[in-house]
Amino acid sequence: MKELYLQKLKEEFVPALGCTEPVAVAYAAAKAREILNQFPDRIEFHVSGNIFKNGMGVGIPGSGMVGLTIAGALGALGGNPMAGLEVLDGISPDIVELAQTFVSQGKVQVDVKYGVAKLYIECICFKGENTGRVVIQDRHTNVVLVERNGHVIYRNAPESGTGAVVSMKDWNFRSIYEFITTVDIADIAFIEKGVKLNKSIAEEGLKGNYGLQVGKSMMINIRKGILKEDLMNRSIMLTAAASDARMAGSAMPVMSNCGSGNQGISVTLPVVVAAEEFKVSNETLLRALALALLVTIYMKSFVGQLSALCGVLLSTAGAGCGITYIMGGDFKQMGMTLQNMTGGVTGMICDGAKYGCSHKIAASVSAAIQSSLLAMNHNCLNGMNGIIDDDVEATIRNIGRLANEGMEVTDEVILKTMLEKMKKVS
Repeated sequence: MKELYLQKLKEEFVPALGCTEPVAVAYAAAKAREILNQFPDRIEFHVSGNIFKNGMGVGIPGSGMVGLTIAGALGALGGNPMAGLEVLDGISPDIVELAQTFVSQGKVQVDVKYGVAKLYIECICFKGENTGRVVIQDRHTNVVLVERNGHVIYRNAPESGTGAVVSMKDWNFRSIYEFITTVDIADIAFIEKGVKLNKSIAEEGLKGNYGLQVGKSMMINIRKGILKEDLMNRSIMLTAAASDARMAGSAMPVMSNCGSGNQGISVTLPVVVAAEEFKVSNETLLRALALALLVTIYMKSFVGQLSALCGVLLSTAGAGCGITYIMGGDFKQMGMTLQNMTGGVTGMICDGAKYGCSHKIAASVSAAIQSSLLAMNHNCLNGMNGIIDDDVEATIRNIGRLANEGMEVTDEVILKTMLEKMKKVS
């Protein structure tokens, strides 16, 4: 399992510039323009409801605007089709201005396509009678179809830059624990890059006036003496600040996990803060982060890339396990952490990427730390509590069932509500 776990870590823990759903739209547009081989006159996008809701209210790096139309225009007019989730890196002010004009002139159209995968993006770039068409499905950079003027160039392409898909049927909570306690530390040293990126954007979020300013508000209240800068509040402050900056369109990259920048932020920063608080070695930190990441990836495999369940539940559950490891908890206590977490914020909805995500992250980080502290005292919710099972593996599967069966209608209602709201605005 060692090589499988390392491969999956390297596939999922990757840099991203901007919220990953609009960035995936920009990536599709950059690819479509590349196939068209000229600048388009107009652009069309047909996207799944989950992509639509996650792009409606989020800031797009460098543009001063929100939404999928500006993301798509930037990708088509200046995006780097070879850069994956960093497609918008290095966009010049001239391209930003041109993209803004494109949007204001109605040259970018986005609509919801029904009956497709939850992660689905179709982009068509037009230039006179010529077209370039790209379809992305299931994962943010997984191009499955490319056409020029209606002729298929390739179909079912391998995932961009990620290599072979790893089978997860043999994964389990215990094998993840055994891996992180035995792996050569040099093999997971690459995780440090993510720590640096995510700490940097957290610091930016505390300096600037981004979004809802959840993190910065906490810092101000700590300075006023209203709050204490302890493990709980520092973890919430830094993680929320990073999300504040990212959701408001900061041009700084983050290290994403499972296709989500917010999940990458919230799985790493609470663990980093705990390591600083308890003054553990860098080796202990890296093992704790590998544990947190793999637990998140494992849980995410039952939920899917996008759903009505806020994915930060999964990333902060992983972070909680990492914090328990840092505090010297054993395998049983890590399972208790996850069980306790399931009894807390499970069921929190995802109603799109937006400024308010940092508020949800703050609540989830708080729940994760509380769950870890309970576990360290050997306090744990048992199988008589709701969807929790005495077997941690069953609990993880129950979360997946909740997301995919129980919240399917929730997803539809969220999208319907958001579309109705847009009609009122327009």
